[in-house]
Amino acid sequence: MASVRQEKVAKLIQQDLAVIFSENSRDLFGGAFITVTIVRMTPDLGLAKVYLSFFANSGTNKEELLALVKSKTSAVRGILGRKIGKQVRIVPELAFYLDDSLDYASEIDNLLKK
Repeated sequence: MASVRQEKVAKLIQQDLAVIFSENSRDLFGGAFITVTIVRMTPDLGLAKVYLSFFANSGTNKEELLALVKSKTSAVRGILGRKIGKQVRIVPELAFYLDDSLDYASEIDNLLKK
């Protein structure tokens, strides 16, 4: 069970990462549309597990985009630190994961239609 503080920091990071990904998508990530679906914080607020959903228009697959985002983690964390540095004591480390819940839901939907 997450504490109120964990939930507040997670929501703050989710909102700011969404802005970062939308503003810097063309420069850092090749114009891919990246959605931050869930952010989960550790109890010490030192690590943020960020779940991403991708919509790529250039034919790259989701694993390649996730690898690209992971390679740019320090740049994203730096931008995030400039945005939320006055609101949190420590800017958390970021760990990015692929959120495949939408794919799973569409697969279940297709199976139910048969």
